Amino acid sequence: MFMTTPIRQKGYLLVVEDVPDILVLLVATLKFKGYEVVTATNGVEALEIIHKKHPALIITDILMPKMDGFSLVHRLRLDPSTRDIPVIFLSATYVAPEDKEFALTIGVTRFIEKPVDMENFFPVIDRLLSEGAHETRPLMNERQFYEGYKKRLETKLKHKNTQIARDQHLFETLDENQKLAFKTSMQNAIRDREEIQKLLDQIREKMDHLSTER
Repeated sequence: MFMTTPIRQKGYLLVVEDVPDILVLLVATLKFKGYEVVTATNGVEALEIIHKKHPALIITDILMPKMDGFSLVHRLRLDPSTRDIPVIFLSATYVAPEDKEFALTIGVTRFIEKPVDMENFFPVIDRLLSEGAHETRPLMNERQFYEGYKKRLETKLKHKNTQIARDQHLFETLDENQKLAFKTSMQNAIRDREEIQKLLDQIREKMDHLSTER
């Protein structure tokens, strides 16, 4: 199991994840393989850490409070001093082809769906660490980023609403024991929907602000 050996690491890995269980699992597995790991629970915390000392690689979730993965990568790519840091996206929410294309367009280096297949994950990490500088793409301006971001959020919100409505209908058909097991999944979906709606409101507000500045 996990037969690969990590290359000699130049700098630390920054893992950004707001779900405690997933964060603990990722960090424990990476440290067991010999990587130096630092953690953050959202994009704001991540930027504070990055500005003190640049990581060799960033592994980040997308859907997070305060600042999500999309905004984090956009900020990194706008700054010449952080533009070349490789970033791996891990996501169970944004997995549509359009989501992945937008991620690559804004400068994400690799996109991996959760649950993570560790056998394939370690070679990706080692390859990015050995390759060094990130291959930069043409930068998006603020309006281009927010327009693309808004579309992704609107689509994801629509899907979440459909999922929750379907789950709520199914919930009513279950017996009490089944309801207890199903309730956590529903609560997670509702939490994700609230976070997506909050982000969408913020993006619309920023786009309105950009329009008034023109």
